[in-house]
Amino acid sequence: MPEFLGPVSGFGVTFGAMFKKRLTEQYPEEKKPTAPRFHGRHQLNRHPDGLEKCVGCELCAWACPADAIYVEGADNTDEERYSPGERYGAVYQINYLRCILCGLCVEACPTRALTMTNEYELADRTRESLIYTKEELLAGLEDGMVGAPHAMYPGTDEQDYYKGLVTEAAPGTQRQVARSQGEKPEEEEVGA
Repeated sequence: MPEFLGPVSGFGVTFGAMFKKRLTEQYPEEKKPTAPRFHGRHQLNRHPDGLEKCVGCELCAWACPADAIYVEGADNTDEERYSPGERYGAVYQINYLRCILCGLCVEACPTRALTMTNEYELADRTRESLIYTKEELLAGLEDGMVGAPHAMYPGTDEQDYYKGLVTEAAPGTQRQVARSQGEKPEEEEVGA
């Protein structure tokens, strides 16, 4: 091949591409749907009555290869119940600066409390805002749910929750005072 044809053949690729239809994505305005099993932002799930599924076992933190999850468990009481059973996740944080979105934490969770959503926009302006807390990760309340803490459905135990026998909050369920989070009963607030 003559020496002068080298650059010309290179330009041939450029000229060939100039006349093809362009593929332009209008990203922020039009978001492309993800695959159904895409690993995106995490979510802490709730039982159908509003109690949290996380029991503070810390298995997700142990399974995380990037050491991105921090969990502190605490004990439930009858006066302040966040999940069925003995314990709940009092502190739950995921550091998305370290998280590699591998899904091993989801596989390790024995109660299916932790799942991954299809949300992939995780960029932010500060490092602190990429450490998601329990409040940011908890799934929202749906119809028939009462926000935790509150008592378990009357006449059930924790096994009934995991068998799917509890489908909504019992009629008349009242939210308890979250003393561990600094809330005070209404009587104390009025008297102060």
